[in-house]
Amino acid sequence: MVSVDKIFEYFPDLNELQRTQMTSLFDIYKEWNDQINVISRKDFENFYERHVLHSLGIAKITSFAQGQSILDVGTGGGFPGIPLAILFPEAHFTLCDSIGKKIKVVKEVAHHIGLNNVTAVHCRSEELTEKYDAILSRAVSRFVPFMHMTKHLLKKNNAGMFYLKGGDLDQEISELKDDFPERIIKLNRLSEHFTEPFFETKYVVEVK
Repeated sequence: MVSVDKIFEYFPDLNELQRTQMTSLFDIYKEWNDQINVISRKDFENFYERHVLHSLGIAKITSFAQGQSILDVGTGGGFPGIPLAILFPEAHFTLCDSIGKKIKVVKEVAHHIGLNNVTAVHCRSEELTEKYDAILSRAVSRFVPFMHMTKHLLKKNNAGMFYLKGGDLDQEISELKDDFPERIIKLNRLSEHFTEPFFETKYVVEVK
């Protein structure tokens, strides 16, 4: 089982507050997950590997600067948004989900660990009107419908979309290139950054 120490190994520059926040995630998520199932209970022992570290894979591909606004679509219990908000405290993260009880957990987690750069919103992405510097998501849908659903939310000069997904993505990437030929699409292997077997088939799909 991967512990929080593995997070510190891959991200050695975390300050004391960030380390405390990362460490606090397990207990607060365990408490809420016992009430509202936002993470599979049989999978909870893999919390730091399959949820926190997986989310932080995006930080191996890009970084977010002071004042940037980031949207996490279909955040569920707060992934990838919560771990990335800890890592980039100077950027602002909006986490949206259509399921209210999941957003309740996000709000409670952010409050408990003192994350002041997170806004949790109970809505579908189609209802949002603000524009963002970057959009994140973790396997919410196939790429093409996701792009159509969210492309209007990006600022003109944006950092792009960063999408966590696993498995054989050839067909979906092909569909994405057909529908959005003007976009630059890059497939980033997380196995190049993390040594755990879980990441062998995991990617960050970057669309600019």
